[in-house]
Amino acid sequence: MVKSQEDQQPKKAFGWAARDSSGVLSPFQFSRRENGEKDVTFKVLYCGVCHTDLHMIKNDWGFSSFPLVPGHEIVGVVTEIGSKVQKFSVGDKIGVGYMIGSCQDCGNCTEDLENYCPKMIPTCSAKYHDGTITLGGLSDIMVADEHFAVRIPENLPLDSGAPLLCAGITVFSPLRYFGLDKPGSHLGVVGLGGLGHLAVKFAKAMGLKVTVISTTANKKEEAVERLGADSFLVSRDQKQMLGAMGTMDGIIDTVSAHHPLLPLIGLLKSHGKLVMVGAPDKPLELPVFPLLMGRKIVAGSCIGGIKETQEMIEFAAKHNITTEIEVIPIDYVNTAMERLAKGDVRYRFVIDIGNSIKSSS
Repeated sequence: MVKSQEDQQPKKAFGWAARDSSGVLSPFQFSRRENGEKDVTFKVLYCGVCHTDLHMIKNDWGFSSFPLVPGHEIVGVVTEIGSKVQKFSVGDKIGVGYMIGSCQDCGNCTEDLENYCPKMIPTCSAKYHDGTITLGGLSDIMVADEHFAVRIPENLPLDSGAPLLCAGITVFSPLRYFGLDKPGSHLGVVGLGGLGHLAVKFAKAMGLKVTVISTTANKKEEAVERLGADSFLVSRDQKQMLGAMGTMDGIIDTVSAHHPLLPLIGLLKSHGKLVMVGAPDKPLELPVFPLLMGRKIVAGSCIGGIKETQEMIEFAAKHNITTEIEVIPIDYVNTAMERLAKGDVRYRFVIDIGNSIKSSS
């Protein structure tokens, strides 16, 4: 006889879920697995809202499994640990990001690149090792293998620190991997949203010269005066673009909308790197000749491994890097999703789970 998910996961939980691709979220009683020997259970206090959550609850990518509890920028406090847990103690601040499992045996996993494991398990709407479907952070409690959780430094606020677990590592990892973190280097950041504003903050903390690139001048004051960018470039202004050609060592492109790459490639110096971290839903045109004439690189990057995510969180705490957020109660989440779809947020919604969702206990 096949066991139900409730039989396999007897720990009662309460959250908000989408029942179908309408994407409407509503209260949801469910269950999680008992705390295993390498598991940590924690009370969820805050959870960020990522654009991926919006895609998942709408089944935009065609692989969502309902009912779906979204949320993968999850922070809280440890309430229970397994007998073999080494990283955490009860009472510790803890975070879980986009992934909650992997094979832990392949070449990528052994090199601390679990995010590129062919069997990487996302935190929501994926099949876990025991065959159950993962349910995300819009919930009062979480249970996770300690390997896939990070320690949150005491001086890092939980609410504005939560989005670092996805948005933060998404921009931090390519800065490190592609050598774009050298003090004095010139970095372009395309798009000033949830990812872009954190790219600016991390890059400035690394000692880089930063130019924000946007289609209009609407966010110029925000970029320069508030976030500390050195300059601002309007990509639709041909005179500005021509004046900046060949000046950048690298560019982090955070834009998920369809947009031309040729003007961005032109901004790079020889050997420059254009790194894509946004995910447009339609293929972009990639002209090859400009890459040949300057040995330039167009690359991609997706979150980071657990070791690097821990390094990112500690770097953020050391340099007082937090996310610009709007804190909301759980019952505002459907309105927040509508606003997110319109880009009406500065720059990340974070749900106050601890104060607005009732406990399952």
